[in-house]
Amino acid sequence: MASGTALIYDEEMTTHKLLWSDPICDIEVPERLSSSYEQLKCYQLVERCVHVPAREGSEEEILLVHSSEHLEVAKSTQTMNEEELKRVSESYDAFFFHPNTYRCARLAVGATLQLVDAVMSGKVRNGMALVRPPGHHSQRNAANGFCLFNNVAIAAEYAKLKYGLQRILIVDWDVHHGQGTQYIFEEDPSVLYFSWHRYEHQEFWPSLKESDYDAVGLGEGKGFNINLPWNKVGMGNSDYLTAFFHVLLPMAFEFDPELVIVSSGYDSGIGDPEGQMNATPEVFAHLTHFLMQLANGKLCVILEGGYHLKSLAESVCMTVKTLLGDPIPQITGEMAPCLSAVESIQNVRAAHKPYWKWLAYEDTSFLQNVSTKSHLLKKASSNPSMEHEPKITTSSETVKIERFLELHMKNILFPVPPIKTATTDSTGLAHLLPVPVHLVEEMGKSEIKALISSFYEDLVKEDETLLSLGSMLAVLDKILKKEVCNGIATSPTSAVSAAVALRHSVRFGLQRVLCVFVGDMQIIPNTEDGKMLIIHICEKEQSGKTNSKHYISLNWKEDAEGNDFFSAVFGFILPVAYSYQPNLTVIAVGPNRNLEISGISLLFALLQGLAESRIFAVIKDTEINLMQSVAKVLVGASLPPFGVYVPPTREKVNKIKTLRDQFQQEWKMLQCSGKL
Repeated sequence: MASGTALIYDEEMTTHKLLWSDPICDIEVPERLSSSYEQLKCYQLVERCVHVPAREGSEEEILLVHSSEHLEVAKSTQTMNEEELKRVSESYDAFFFHPNTYRCARLAVGATLQLVDAVMSGKVRNGMALVRPPGHHSQRNAANGFCLFNNVAIAAEYAKLKYGLQRILIVDWDVHHGQGTQYIFEEDPSVLYFSWHRYEHQEFWPSLKESDYDAVGLGEGKGFNINLPWNKVGMGNSDYLTAFFHVLLPMAFEFDPELVIVSSGYDSGIGDPEGQMNATPEVFAHLTHFLMQLANGKLCVILEGGYHLKSLAESVCMTVKTLLGDPIPQITGEMAPCLSAVESIQNVRAAHKPYWKWLAYEDTSFLQNVSTKSHLLKKASSNPSMEHEPKITTSSETVKIERFLELHMKNILFPVPPIKTATTDSTGLAHLLPVPVHLVEEMGKSEIKALISSFYEDLVKEDETLLSLGSMLAVLDKILKKEVCNGIATSPTSAVSAAVALRHSVRFGLQRVLCVFVGDMQIIPNTEDGKMLIIHICEKEQSGKTNSKHYISLNWKEDAEGNDFFSAVFGFILPVAYSYQPNLTVIAVGPNRNLEISGISLLFALLQGLAESRIFAVIKDTEINLMQSVAKVLVGASLPPFGVYVPPTREKVNKIKTLRDQFQQEWKMLQCSGKL
C-alpha cells in the first residue's frame, strides 16, 4: 500500500504576472502561490510531504488536449514586448500574457503530470500541486479566465494513455464553472466531471447556458457531466457537504474511479472577492477526506483559483493536512443547507435520474428555483448594468476577513494526539492487528469493580463482561483525554460495552456522543437528554422501541451480490451524523450483524470526519477479520475494497426516503428536495 503525500511547488511559476492595469485580471497574482507555500511551511507541513520536482510539460503532452494553433500562439509570446503581449491577451476573455507565461504554463502542466506519475506508480498515496497559471477554463483552442493550458484535462488524458485507466473522476470545487474541462470531456464516458459553481441563473461569469444542471453530457458522455449551479452567493459549509452527500458521493461510488483529480479552486471559500461564499477553510478538509475513500486513495489535488490570500493559504493547508492523514477539525456553522442549495441539488438529481442506478427509484422532479428567481428579476430591473461588474473588495473588508480567519483557525485547530490508534491485549489478539496500533494497559480488577458499582451496576450482570470493560474503558479514557485519536476494544457483549462507553463519555463531560450500532442491541440506553444519538442498523425492528429524534432504527440487510449500503450511508447516516456534530463517535458491532465487513469499514472510513476524528470501535471478540479491517481503516494504512456496487432496491430506497421525510426537520442535512 502506497503511503506519503507529494507536494509540488516551483518558485518559477510566480514569474507569470500582469504587466499593465486590468481590473479583471489583477487578482491573479504570484503571491497566490508564495503565500500558500509560506503558510504550509508555517504549519510545518512542507517537511512532512514528499518533495517531487516540477518539470516542463512536453508539446506532445499539451497536444493531448489543445490544438497546435493554440500551442503556437502561446509559444510566440515569449519574445513579445509589452504592447504585443497586451494585444494578444485582449483577443481572449480574461487572460494576460507575460514573456515567461508560456514557460510557467508548461511547468504547471508538467507539475500536474509529475503528481499523477508519483500517485499512479505508488511512490506516494496522494498529493497536491501548487501551480499557476490555473487551467480549468482553457479550451482546446483558446486561453480563458486566467488559464492557458488545461492542466487537469491534460492529466486525465495522460493517465488514460500511460496507465490504461478507464474511469477518472474530476471534482471541480472552484467557484467558477470549468467550462473548458466540460467541453473537452462532455462526450467521454471514461471521465466523470463534477463542477459546482456560482451561477445566479446565468448572470455570473462565464454566463453560459451549458453551465446549468441540465447539461449532462453529450452522446456516449450523457450522465458523465454533473453541473451543480449555485443561484445565490453566501453558500456555506452545510451547502457544500449536502451537495457531496446527495449528489457527488453516491455518483462517485457507483462510478468507482481508478483515479480522482481535484480542480482545487479556493475562490469558493470565505472572503473571496470572486465567489462571495461563506465556506470556511476546514470544509476543504472534509471534502478531501471523502474523496480519499475513492480509487484506493489515489488522489491528485491541483490548484485552480482562490484570490483572498489568507483564505486561500489556510484552505490549502487544510487540504494538505488531510492528505497527510491528520485528524479533521470539527466543521463549524449551522448544519442546515439553504433552500436555494436544496433546489439546485434536487434539479441535478432529477436531470441525472435516467443515467444513474442509485437514482432509479428516487422520487425526483424538477423545481423552478423559486427562492432566487424573483429576487434576481427585481435586481436586474433595478440596476441592469451592474450584473457583470467585477466586485471591488475594500482593504478594510480584506483585513476583517483576515482577522476572522486568524481567530477561526486558532479555534478549530488542535494538537494532533501523539498516538493514532490504540487497543489492549486482553484477548491476545493484538498481534493480528497492523503494526502502528499502540497497546495500552487495561484497568485493574479492583478499579473497574469500583467504577462499575458506582455508575454502571444496572448495565453489568456478568463477570466475563466485567473483565472486557477494564480493557474497553482503558482505551476509551485515552481517547477522551485526547492522548490517542481512535481505538478498538473487543467484547463478548458489545451491547453492554457500548452502553457503558456511552454513559462513561457523557459522565466525562461530552455533550454529544454518536453511536452507530450494527446487529442485535440488547440494551438501548436512554437518549432523551440529547447527549447521545443512536443509529441502530439491524435486520428487524427492535420490539418495544420506536424511532425518535435520538434513537433511529434503520432496518437493513445487505445485498448478497455486493455492497448496496452506500445509499444508506450517503442518503441517511452521514447527513444525520453531520447534523448532530458529535464530540465522539462510537461504532459498535454486535451479534447477528447484518452488514458485510466492507459496509462496516465504509462507516468507519467516512465517520472519521466527525468529532476531530475521535472514533471508538467496540467489536464482538469473535470477529477477528472485521477487527483487522477496521484497524487498517483507523490507522490509515489501507482502504479496503468496498465490494461490487449494487444499486439499492425500490424497497430500500423507500425505506431511506421514509426516514428522511420523518427526520429532515430535526436533522436538516437530510434535505435534498425542495418539498420540505
